[in-house]
Amino acid sequence: MDRIVIAYVIYLVVSIALTIWVARTLSRNGRIFLADVLHGNEKLANAVSHLLVVGFYLVNLGFVALFLTDNSDVSDTRAIFEVLSVKLGVVLLVLGAMHLGNVYVLNRIRRRGIMEREQQPPVNPQGWLPPTVGA
Repeated sequence: MDRIVIAYVIYLVVSIALTIWVARTLSRNGRIFLADVLHGNEKLANAVSHLLVVGFYLVNLGFVALFLTDNSDVSDTRAIFEVLSVKLGVVLLVLGAMHLGNVYVLNRIRRRGIMEREQQPPVNPQGWLPPTVGA
């Protein structure tokens, strides 16, 4: 078997396994965070978590597939490790960037929800003022 084919197989197996592991870990540990962001709505948190996992799989596995090709000359075992380290390093950076992006967006949503809860008036208004003309 050609060495580049061996490198491709190892790359695919490790990349897919890493993607699945990261998605499951984020889904399992992110549900509590999502429930807080969504004000305790567990059913909605589970649905959003599932949608995020599906999107995570689609983007990452698509990237892994697009990044599969390589024009390097893989003539020995050392070259296999060098090609794999570059490919897997890029996949790990993409996984990390997607994770940070998700956490950033969800944290912004959470902060906005906290601010809305805190900005409610302390008492209900007792009446309304008529609109002023020319002010």
